[in-house]
Amino acid sequence: MAINVYAHVPNINDFTAGLKTALKPGEVITLEFPHLLRLIKDTQFDTVYHEHFSCLSLYTVSRIFEQASLWVLAVERLPTHGGSLRVYGCHAGDSRPESPAVSVVLAEERRGGLQDLAVYRAFQPHANRVKNDLLLFLLEQKRAGRTVVAYGAAAKGNTLLNYAGVKPDLLPFVCDAAPSKQGRYLPGSHIPIVHPERIAAERPDYVLILPWNLREEIRAELDYVEAWGGQWVTAVPELNVF
Repeated sequence: MAINVYAHVPNINDFTAGLKTALKPGEVITLEFPHLLRLIKDTQFDTVYHEHFSCLSLYTVSRIFEQASLWVLAVERLPTHGGSLRVYGCHAGDSRPESPAVSVVLAEERRGGLQDLAVYRAFQPHANRVKNDLLLFLLEQKRAGRTVVAYGAAAKGNTLLNYAGVKPDLLPFVCDAAPSKQGRYLPGSHIPIVHPERIAAERPDYVLILPWNLREEIRAELDYVEAWGGQWVTAVPELNVF
């Protein structure tokens, strides 16, 4: 079992050959990773950063498996990280039947254009729209005298803020519950990372949730924000104020 490991591997073919070596006849390997189809459809460009060496589709994983004499036996869709796949692989030639879900997901990827270069070339304007909408929102609030802070010093949030060029003049601080991050700064933007209690102390008009895939958990944890009329904001896949 390797959960959110496969996309982090520098040499994925060599790693997969190692899976083949470790796998006994009749055993199953299961891998979970963010799904490229969801990344494209939901403009999740903020999940593209140095820790992730690959953005994977089932089609690509199937081809990598084939080169290592492995075979994708089954696949599941998961909601984690904005949409993930969990694949189950075994040795090529295994007698078990392939799950119908494999052909279903492969067909979805074909319809989504994942094997068409035009889909990737069209991705940049979508990322620019997310960036521009966020900047426009932050500038409008600043000019109106309203306060916006952020929650979650996550990797995806750092990618978004650096791409948009957001600095402390538009976003004075980001809160995070991890003590190891508090008292430090987001790389590049130099936005201070502080304890979440700062939100209750300053009562901002808006809280920008940077790890948007955890929005409901964060909203429930900081439910006091809505007590003073504060609102939540997410920027991906599009600007949403709620």
